[in-house]
Amino acid sequence: MINTFCKKPLWECSQTLVKVAAGVEKAELIVTNAKLINVCTHEILEGVDVAVAAGRIAMVGDCKHCIGENTRVIDATGKYLAPAFMDGHIHVESSMLTVGEYAKAVLSHGTSGIFMDPHEICNVLGLDGVKYMLEDAKRTPLKAMLTTPSCVPAVPGFEDTGASIGPKEVAETMTWDSCVGLGEMMNFPGILGADERTHAIVGETLKAGKIATGHYSLPETGKGLNAYIASGVRCCHESTRAEDAIAKMRLGMYAMLREGSAWHDLKEVAKAITSREIDARFACLISDDTHPNTLQAQGHLDHIVKRAIEEGIDPVTAIQMVTINVAQCFQLDHDMGSVTPSKCADMVLIDDLQNCRVSEVFIDGELVAQNGKTLQAFPPYSYPEAAKKSVHLSKLSPSDFAIRASGSGNEATVHVIEVIPARVGTYDRRLKVPVVNGALQADTEQDILKVAVFERHHETGTVGRGFVKGFGIKRGALAQTVAHDAHNLLVVGSNDEDMAIAANALIECGGGLVAVEDGKILGIVPLPIAGLMSDESLEVMSKKVEGLEKAWEDMGCALPSPFMTMALIPLACLPETRLTNRGLVDCRTFRFEELIIKE
Repeated sequence: MINTFCKKPLWECSQTLVKVAAGVEKAELIVTNAKLINVCTHEILEGVDVAVAAGRIAMVGDCKHCIGENTRVIDATGKYLAPAFMDGHIHVESSMLTVGEYAKAVLSHGTSGIFMDPHEICNVLGLDGVKYMLEDAKRTPLKAMLTTPSCVPAVPGFEDTGASIGPKEVAETMTWDSCVGLGEMMNFPGILGADERTHAIVGETLKAGKIATGHYSLPETGKGLNAYIASGVRCCHESTRAEDAIAKMRLGMYAMLREGSAWHDLKEVAKAITSREIDARFACLISDDTHPNTLQAQGHLDHIVKRAIEEGIDPVTAIQMVTINVAQCFQLDHDMGSVTPSKCADMVLIDDLQNCRVSEVFIDGELVAQNGKTLQAFPPYSYPEAAKKSVHLSKLSPSDFAIRASGSGNEATVHVIEVIPARVGTYDRRLKVPVVNGALQADTEQDILKVAVFERHHETGTVGRGFVKGFGIKRGALAQTVAHDAHNLLVVGSNDEDMAIAANALIECGGGLVAVEDGKILGIVPLPIAGLMSDESLEVMSKKVEGLEKAWEDMGCALPSPFMTMALIPLACLPETRLTNRGLVDCRTFRFEELIIKE
């Protein structure tokens, strides 16, 4: 695959690199006396120099002969030198930051590249939204590599989105310089059912010689997983059990082990590496979704490497899982992922390997971050007004949240979506809820709240209503336009009045997240860009999100990153049940369910 993310293509500077390695010309940068983490051979080499020219590595070894009058020399005595880190699967929108602000947040933590799947903004604004994010990314040194959204909508026929992406649109993006592959193919039912449109989307990617990334969330690892991989999908980040990851790696699929703000899978899936003697070359570490306060408090891939080490993964192996393994997954290891001659000079210096404490970050040989601070100021970028007018809903009233009962009794048995702390799955519970004046009610004694999903893109008037369990809230309501993947208006609450107040607050501000109790707004995070992002700084957004999390806690919720857990309630490609604007979906059979169970 041709890589357009290095300062210069190799064919333009190969002669320069040869001359520098030979000492005929002098290096622009030399890092001396480092402890090199060699990800090619899984070893640490003492006292190594690295010479850089034209943004690439010219020599690794004793580079004294490469030093000239204008060479910048950095003494790395006592420090580890490794390739800079790459996140193989990330949705920038989940940070609620623009790409520029996201770059500021992650560069200082050793991240040089991300393989971003902007399917959140694409579901709202289509390819225009993707183009906005790519333009935003260009002003930063962060290498933002596009994997084209594959599932817009995520599961056709079960939800309404702001846009639709098919084979024709995918084929167009495969010609873009920024595109390295296809975003997560969540429509595994379409793949397994040999649906023509779904396979054509993957097919356009394969025809272009690029990588199709995956999303296989089923626990079945036999014929279904084999069939999914046989379609050409190369990796998957949905392993929540060690056996899932092992099965994928044994079949030649890259298992991307996830540790984000809400999804703490690493404790379990790390056992795929630590509980047996296997080659970990098909394992990567990724974040998937990370909130701004997590980025500020914990970091990015440096934190995930640290977590992997805490779970017993060897430090060098953990570094491989964010460098060369990722590069090989995307067939970019000829240019990226190792500190070896000819590769892009994307490197990090690490003070403390056990805790993965990064001190310096280089991208294409330029020092971009040092001691936790990004060194460059980026040119401004403003998202167009069209991106800030995406909530198309009229004011709602409490009656819009009423759920009528079908019988005359004082209770009814219904399907209830139970969320699982720090996990992406749900349970389908069958529970009784009260009926008052012919309407189904929340029951906080059972931790059962009402939930509604309103279509917000095309004013269709469609709404799905149901019940959810697991948030622990006794009073109040929560609403957000971050509601994967269609990003319709999602509202959860104990009573119709607070639910209406929460919903209307977001309709008025153009989208975001809000918490309401007893008619009072306790916390709100406006996200005017597609109802998903803000152009505020990391520091500002971190404080706002922390304030909203505090409101959730005060309301009784103890879930980690609860609004990220809430955001998955409408995602109809994850088991067991979900609620979209079209109704309740059984994601095991991919059929709509009646909310009320007839007894």
